[in-house]
Amino acid sequence: MADDVRATGPHAGGPLLTAGAPVVGAAGAMILVHGRGGSAADILSLAESLGRRDFAYLAPEAAGNTWYPHRFIEPTARNEPWLSSALAVVGGLVDRLVAQGVPRSRIVLLGFSQGACLATEAAARGGAGLGGVVGLSGGLIGAPGEPRPPAGGPYGGMPVILGCSERDPHIPIGRVHETAAFFEANGASVTERVYPGAGHGVYEDEVELVRGLLAAVAASG
Repeated sequence: MADDVRATGPHAGGPLLTAGAPVVGAAGAMILVHGRGGSAADILSLAESLGRRDFAYLAPEAAGNTWYPHRFIEPTARNEPWLSSALAVVGGLVDRLVAQGVPRSRIVLLGFSQGACLATEAAARGGAGLGGVVGLSGGLIGAPGEPRPPAGGPYGGMPVILGCSERDPHIPIGRVHETAAFFEANGASVTERVYPGAGHGVYEDEVELVRGLLAAVAASG
């Protein structure tokens, strides 16, 4: 089902695809964020692998299929105003779900690649109380040593799943470790997986971890 995202800036009015159960009465909801050059349809196809038809899935699409123009390890100012607009898309979808009766504790953010960077950054800034955050090949946004905005925690044991190849051509593994440390320091329960070899994709082990997370979210409801 198609809709549109409600935000300001470059990504305002972009497509929003939905799948799975209706939001009202769903066991939980997942917001899926695509990577650079990807689409809402691409990332939404991952939902088919999760085996949870009782969840509502929402996948926004970036203007020009790119959430921000430069690498995620560039200074954040270089990626404005696209970054702020992208964060508003994610935050706006969380607010929409809450307004429709889904508790924050049953909302999961998931992103791949550039989408993983956006999902983890959105959670870092305002993710307290969410049911979980999944960053597949990504990490927090900003140049090395750049001061971070205040953390959106403490996170009270919020599950965070981070997975990445040890030699991903796009994601420095050190940034994944830094992202894990940030969330752990602010009270999240982090599962970090580093996969041998080079590659940039989604691993079956990560899919299994996400299935377990959704099962836990559903059980908590």
